[in-house]
Amino acid sequence: MKKIDFNRNWTCICLTRDEEPYSVTLPHDAMRSEPRTEESVSEGNSGWYLGGDYEYTKHVFVPSEYSGKKVLIEFESVYHNAEVYINGKKAAYRPYGYTNFYVDTEGFLKYEAQNEIRVIARNSDQPNSRWYSGTGIYRPVYLWTGDQKYIPVNGIKIHTVSYAPAVIEVEIKTSCLGRVKAEVLDKENCILTQEVENTGHPSVFRMEIPNAKLWDCDHPNLYTLRATFGEDVVEETFGIRLLEWNPEKGLTINGKREILRGACVHHDNGVLGACTYPEAEERRVRILKENGYNAIRSSHYPCSKDMLDACDRQGMLMMDEYVDVWYIHKTKYDYAGYLNEWWQQDLKDMVEKDYNHPCVIMYSTGNEVAETAQKKGIELTGRMTSYLHKLDPYRPVTCGINIFFNFLSSMGMGVYSDDKAEKSAEIAEQEAKKQEKEKKKPVGSEFYNTLACLVGDYFMKIGATLPPCDWKTKDAFANMDIAGYNYGLFRYKHDLKKYPKRLILGTETFCKDAYSFWEIAKKNKRILGDFVWSGWEYIGETGDGAAEYEDYRGRMPHTRMTGNNGRIDLLGKPRAEAAYTRVAFERETGPFIAVKPVYQKENLQLTGWALSKALESWSWRGCAGEKAEVEVFARAAEVELLVNGKKAARGKVKKCRSKFHIPYEDGEITAVSYDKNGQEISRQTLMTANEETVLHIRPEQKTVKAGRLLFIPLQYGDSAGNWKPMEKHHLKVTVENATLEGLGSACSYVEGNYAQNTVDTYYGEAMAVVRAGEAGSVKITVSDEERTYTCEIPVIVAK
Repeated sequence: MKKIDFNRNWTCICLTRDEEPYSVTLPHDAMRSEPRTEESVSEGNSGWYLGGDYEYTKHVFVPSEYSGKKVLIEFESVYHNAEVYINGKKAAYRPYGYTNFYVDTEGFLKYEAQNEIRVIARNSDQPNSRWYSGTGIYRPVYLWTGDQKYIPVNGIKIHTVSYAPAVIEVEIKTSCLGRVKAEVLDKENCILTQEVENTGHPSVFRMEIPNAKLWDCDHPNLYTLRATFGEDVVEETFGIRLLEWNPEKGLTINGKREILRGACVHHDNGVLGACTYPEAEERRVRILKENGYNAIRSSHYPCSKDMLDACDRQGMLMMDEYVDVWYIHKTKYDYAGYLNEWWQQDLKDMVEKDYNHPCVIMYSTGNEVAETAQKKGIELTGRMTSYLHKLDPYRPVTCGINIFFNFLSSMGMGVYSDDKAEKSAEIAEQEAKKQEKEKKKPVGSEFYNTLACLVGDYFMKIGATLPPCDWKTKDAFANMDIAGYNYGLFRYKHDLKKYPKRLILGTETFCKDAYSFWEIAKKNKRILGDFVWSGWEYIGETGDGAAEYEDYRGRMPHTRMTGNNGRIDLLGKPRAEAAYTRVAFERETGPFIAVKPVYQKENLQLTGWALSKALESWSWRGCAGEKAEVEVFARAAEVELLVNGKKAARGKVKKCRSKFHIPYEDGEITAVSYDKNGQEISRQTLMTANEETVLHIRPEQKTVKAGRLLFIPLQYGDSAGNWKPMEKHHLKVTVENATLEGLGSACSYVEGNYAQNTVDTYYGEAMAVVRAGEAGSVKITVSDEERTYTCEIPVIVAK
């Protein structure tokens, strides 16, 4: 079928507030522009956004030649409870906000006439999510058309049978009987052609690829299969990638063991809100890979097609996860009320989206679903696993189980329950109506996050070692291919011995455990990998990360936007913790220096989801003689610190980390790492910025294509480019020949939202995201309290 862009010329209007309609181009996240207020009943879950219902309308002329054609409308995702009307008649309904679905227009269209497509996204039923969801048609929409002879959407399936020789099996469905031509193309030429006859069933045949280039994390080689049926030509990208998993070899790709160095990643794109864009997903995958990760867990819902394409091209593995809830509510209006009716259709759509992507190496049926401690939930675990095997027998199935949660649930003390979700919502609704707020008792994930802050992550991991934790997870683990452990590191050695056939995956882990995981995984092939919470900062769930220093702390609770717990911050900048991860995973040896802001005197209590508040800077003018807390991450036996060439400290490295307290002095600091024999391994130096201060506008590309996104970090520094994190400014941004799509900083507290044109810097930094206009140049102008700065980026127009 032919795919047609259907994203332009929509109108959006809020149905729950008195607002004027406005024109939008999809994807569009209506929540991003909403008020953030203490009246939000979702509170920190959503980042204090109100939520609302929105109606999207598009008018399109349908010519007479469409009569008799197959016409579908694909919505890659609508959040949520989507209702689709065509010319006033209800054509589709889909409650889940994270899966793609198709609307068959047969019987609804008028030919040689204008047609109205109307979509309602209902998100006023707050709270319905434990994080920022976004609202509306936040992923792309396409029109699919087919004549009498066509290959249907998702009508081609490709999987690798063997890699030596390279053999693929192809299945092609057609709308009627006829002959199908299949061609395999590399980047330059057609290298193989085969014709088959469709006799009423899908055509299934094998093709051997000569001189094949395999797909893996280091060599993401892709091919294209072009299928021709009559006038219909369909192309599918694929990679030659054979996935195997067993106790003897662990997880292998084309016969080679692959340890998953994973990052849990939410769906939002920071200052862009929930919208997905190819450029944003490409950038996110690139940055994660540069920081040592080779796998993503799409926590906790199916990822976008743009994300899959980016992973295919860059060699990033994907564990696509289905859902955060089963039949026990975590928030009052979440998906628990719909799952029983919809889970099979949801899983089918997820698999059809993923099937041909070599990056997808695993499915997860859920996250921290305490139902797995109950007989009904254990049965559902098996039913979901079996159904996924039926849809796709070539990928394993897991489920992220919080082992300690299951024990608590079995004792009647579950972190999540229908009653707790109801009670939490009632309290939030009452608090929203009060003039003076009372401190409410945390429940659900907020309770768990608070508990972790009070007693530490060590308590959580120790709790998972209790014998009842095993009793209440073993039956569910037996109903999946790979046992998914959330925060179960301390169980690994015990369970490897007790369950000699069990494959274990750390589906959710604390950052500080990266070294411990890596060392045990290298020695045990049944430990398949680790997914840290979280790999990338996200909006909402504001209680699970690091505390904030007073000078950046918001005056009111509802200004808290993020949990401040990503290894990569909201703008895409690696935090100091990312350097630790790279070293722990032996991607780099270090040393890497990080310094707690010297002028900050508060002792912050960090949770297990945050490792450090240190910054990669030695620019703390005015702090001479004050105590500086310096962390160094290195694969080494010892580290020495030199300040302005003089020895300041030396100490042993434990699990890739060392910490020193030395007097601050302007100039330069150098960390030197040594092996056990005292031989130097490497060194790193940070310089103090000079007294001149300028704002650097640093577009991530030298040119930008018309209509595409451009990410533009803003950073205060000296003329040589040395960062000055003590600079604090209020910036106003304007653009010419472009649209300002998002503006923000990495601060977890935000006044307003990311849709405005002003921002307060966070340690001297912020970022703008713009969409380029037509030919010429994009011009960005940034003004602070005293000066104005400009930058121009040439626009490339496709011929």
